[in-house]
Amino acid sequence: METLRWEKGTLYLLDQTVLPFTENYLACTTWQDVHKAISVLAVRGAPAIGVAAAYGVVLGARSILDGAGGKPFLTAVQEICTNLDGARPTAVNLHWALEQMMDCAKEYGNESPSAIVDALEEKAKAIHADDVAINTAMARCGADEVGKGDRPLTLLTHCNAGALATAGVGTALGVITELHRRKKVTMVYADETRPLLQGARLTAFELMTGGVPVTLITDNMAAWTMKEKGVDAIIVGADRIAANGDTANKIGTYGLSLMARALGIPLYIAAPLSTFDRSLADGSQIPIEERNHDEVRSFRGAATALSDTPVYNPAFDVTPHENIRAIITEKGIISHPDTVAVTAFFDKHLL
Repeated sequence: METLRWEKGTLYLLDQTVLPFTENYLACTTWQDVHKAISVLAVRGAPAIGVAAAYGVVLGARSILDGAGGKPFLTAVQEICTNLDGARPTAVNLHWALEQMMDCAKEYGNESPSAIVDALEEKAKAIHADDVAINTAMARCGADEVGKGDRPLTLLTHCNAGALATAGVGTALGVITELHRRKKVTMVYADETRPLLQGARLTAFELMTGGVPVTLITDNMAAWTMKEKGVDAIIVGADRIAANGDTANKIGTYGLSLMARALGIPLYIAAPLSTFDRSLADGSQIPIEERNHDEVRSFRGAATALSDTPVYNPAFDVTPHENIRAIITEKGIISHPDTVAVTAFFDKHLL
């Protein structure tokens, strides 16, 4: 299954809200379609969101070719980017991709609107292709790092950071899949990941489809599973990483990091360099999305609590850098991340 594809001017998105029971593609022909798909998590995972948004800009720019309500063309494109940026506030890849698209529009600003749209389409295709290559490189870097020993590993992961969250093989699950290919995986324990069950619906499904041994657990079984099943490492993805290595990921990751630290189990973050937001000094500055309260009060239309029950529903939490053994990127490993280590890594690889 493809997470997304661009075909004859239409963006097709695999609707992840109905997986694993139904395989359905949403045909997005407007930027509003893409905005809605990102908002409702039909497409999710920071890298995939970024790629989808890039194509959303193309759809939006194409729609204003015949006039932007009296506004200059680039102004109208910027407004589309701003609207798409508000669909998910925590995932920095969304913002990064939209900045790339806006920079491209400005670069061709002296050309005709039609030429700008053509350039934007090529840029979106490049962002898409780059994500595929980045995923592959990250999987190899991560497998080299995590699989250094001779024996197969028992792993644990949270949420979904696989092919369904990217345009390629995935971030965390890309590493796990590569370890499996090298015969370095005994078992993967997948947290169900409340409240939307991305681990149960997506990760378990994805690993089973790929022949990777997986066992599903509820989130509140993680600590006991780590202890009783001899978990060797935890590998998760990320939605935003601050300059000091503090990492925002799906809610529940912070708790996993505390358990892992208490049990002496290394926690690895797998994320492309585009997930870093070095404008933020630390994790306290990362915006945390709070989602609809009915996601907690019900599931797929079935009430699980009274309709007026007060709810707190943050979609993400922040794991402090000192709880992270290493951040796996497409360019290599940042061990024991902090501001000095992250800065040195970027200075070395992005000169």
